[in-house]
Amino acid sequence: MVAPRNNAYAEESAEVEVLYANLEKLKLLTKKIQGSLVRLETGGNVVKHAIGPIYSNTQSLQITNSNIDKVNEAIERLRQPLDAKNREEGIIRAGPQSVELSQYLAAMRRVDKALVDLSSTNLKSNQKAIAEFNSLLNTGNAKLQDMLRGILNQYASPIEPLHYLTKDLPFPSIPQETISELTSICAAIDSAASHGPQRGDGGNPALKIYADVRGAYLTSNLQNLAIASLNTVKRRAADGPYKQGTNGIGIYSNALENFISTEYEIIAQIFTGDQRGLALQTTFRSALAEYSKTLRELNEYIKANLMTDCFLAFEIIEIVTAMSYRVDSRTGELKSLFIEALRPVRETAKSSLSELLEETKRRAASIPVLPPDGGSVPLVNEVMSSLTTLTGYSGPLASILTSLGDGNWRSTGNASGTAPLDVSPDSSALLSHFILDMIEALMSSLEARGRALHRSKAVQGVFLSNVFCIVDRAIRQSPELARHLGTPDSIARIDTFRKRATSTYLDAWKETSQYLLDVQYTSRAGARPASGGIVDSSAIVKSLSSKDKDAIKDKFKAFNASFDELVSRHKALYMEREVRGVLAREVQAVLEPLYARFWDRYHEIDKGRGKYVKYDKGSLSAQLAALA
Repeated sequence: MVAPRNNAYAEESAEVEVLYANLEKLKLLTKKIQGSLVRLETGGNVVKHAIGPIYSNTQSLQITNSNIDKVNEAIERLRQPLDAKNREEGIIRAGPQSVELSQYLAAMRRVDKALVDLSSTNLKSNQKAIAEFNSLLNTGNAKLQDMLRGILNQYASPIEPLHYLTKDLPFPSIPQETISELTSICAAIDSAASHGPQRGDGGNPALKIYADVRGAYLTSNLQNLAIASLNTVKRRAADGPYKQGTNGIGIYSNALENFISTEYEIIAQIFTGDQRGLALQTTFRSALAEYSKTLRELNEYIKANLMTDCFLAFEIIEIVTAMSYRVDSRTGELKSLFIEALRPVRETAKSSLSELLEETKRRAASIPVLPPDGGSVPLVNEVMSSLTTLTGYSGPLASILTSLGDGNWRSTGNASGTAPLDVSPDSSALLSHFILDMIEALMSSLEARGRALHRSKAVQGVFLSNVFCIVDRAIRQSPELARHLGTPDSIARIDTFRKRATSTYLDAWKETSQYLLDVQYTSRAGARPASGGIVDSSAIVKSLSSKDKDAIKDKFKAFNASFDELVSRHKALYMEREVRGVLAREVQAVLEPLYARFWDRYHEIDKGRGKYVKYDKGSLSAQLAALA
């Protein structure tokens, strides 16, 4: 058993010996490797110290080479603009007519770019080249400006605006192809001008040329309409109040608006940004100056003929205001210019309201003689015609009356004083108040004049009744006047004059009616009969004393004379148809009951002989009915 174990140990011992032997070899190998690494590191340091300077020199050479390439590129870029001058100079100096426009504009763009490149280098050596390029660009720009002016002049032939307005035709424009050319040309001119002195005044040469040519074209085409506006107002000087639409300012304004719309469509395609508004304003500067001048001259005429031509001022306000808003909504421009041009006319229109009121009073007070038959005067028809015309301008009047404030159209000497400005006024109510003030001023002034010139109450009453009738008729015949004066307050204020006129006329019949009044003594034996009972004239007359009978006879005789005189005078007076009927009914309503009562009591005074009692109840009623 022992021997086998020793064998096993012997084998394991042998293996261990082998392992130790391998380990020794590994150690030896490791030493050799370490020695090699040391030698390699030493050799590497030797190589590093030897190659280092060479590597550094190589990097420097690479940087130098890169710099040389960049210099070459810069030289090439510098050469390109200089080469461009030689290539494009012939085309540019020959002019745009020598080649297609697109080629010429391309050449201008290339020179423009070359000039930008040269200017960016800031090299003194390039200053001469820059000056030459500027000169070349200016030459090309001048030729483009000439071309632009020539093209625009082709479409600047005079036209007759009335032809297009009456036939509802669009105003002549510039063909779309030409507009495209103009757009390119103007852009090239603007770009080229940015390098030169043309920008010194802050303007665009292309825009200035466009405004010069198109502005002259527009002004000349509108000239005849401006003259017509002034001529039409002068020709109708003796034709009475201005009639709406008879002045040429409406056609003139319509033509101007059409020109603006057409021109803006062109400008919007040719120019960009803020230049559009500037181009529109510059182009229409002369035309709008002429338009403003025309409005000022019309205003002077209106001021000189305010009573008849203030309506033209309202029409101008309506036309110009509406046009300014339409133009502004379409272009965003010119509104302030129109409002400024309108300012003098607007001020005249505002002052015209108080002037109309005061002039009405002055004219009524200065009437030297009134018709002796109680007829009205022309002033009434004139004022009512003016008020009817006035209602046709409710738009501009609303604006004017609102700015004035309620009642501020009255004279400062008026007892009502100056009304405070209403921050939210009803323009329709303001117009109603003004119209009512005009009517009251007219009727009050004529009433005062009638009392001063007519001694007879009958004539005074008829005169004022006729005035009221004409006023009332004008209101009824005008839906607009009726609408403005339809409130209970307005009706009551105007009706006051009718009542006063009727009362004045009835005053003339008071004396006649007084004869029909008698005194009854109820304390006497023959007490007066109950109301509504049958009256016994014979018994009443029989009960009278001789003195009382004589008094009744005198009353009948005086009544007959007075009545016949008033009937004759009534028929001789001039009355409007409505007035005659109204006054006849009023007289009949007062006189007939009184006479019927008096006749019932005392007609037996002459026992039917007609010596004292000229009229029975029927014949008197017929006489009164015949007054109508």
